[in-house]
Amino acid sequence: MATAGAPRSGFTLIELMVVLAIVGVLLSLALPKYRHSVERSREAVLHEDLRVMRGAIDQFAGDRGRYPSSLDELVEQRYLRALPRDPVTDSTATWVLSAPPANASGGSTGVFDVRSGAPGNSLDGTPFEQW
Repeated sequence: MATAGAPRSGFTLIELMVVLAIVGVLLSLALPKYRHSVERSREAVLHEDLRVMRGAIDQFAGDRGRYPSSLDELVEQRYLRALPRDPVTDSTATWVLSAPPANASGGSTGVFDVRSGAPGNSLDGTPFEQW
C-alpha cells in the first residue's frame, strides 16, 4: 500500500508528452532522408539492370550474329537468368525496346537497346526514358 507521503513510480503525463514530441521531431527529420535514399536505391538498381541487359544483348549479338527478337529470348538462351523488373514501375512489361538501325541491305530486326518505360524524372532531373 502506498502512503500519502511516499513517492509514486511511473511517468507523468507531461513527461510522456515531452518524449513523444522529441520522437516526433526526430522522425520528421529522418523520414525525408529515408524516402530520398529509397528513390536513390531504385535508380541505382535501374542503372544496373539496364547495364546488364545491354551487355546481354551485345553478347547475344556477338555470339549469334543477330540481335535477339525479344528480351524473353535472352532468358530462353540463358544470357539472363530472368527478366528483371523495372524498379520504378515494378513491372517487367514496361521495358521499351529499340530496333537496330537499318543497314544498307535492308531493315534489321530484333532488340538493339532497352530503356525504362517509367514516367517522370530521376532525382537528378533526367527523364527515365533517356537512360
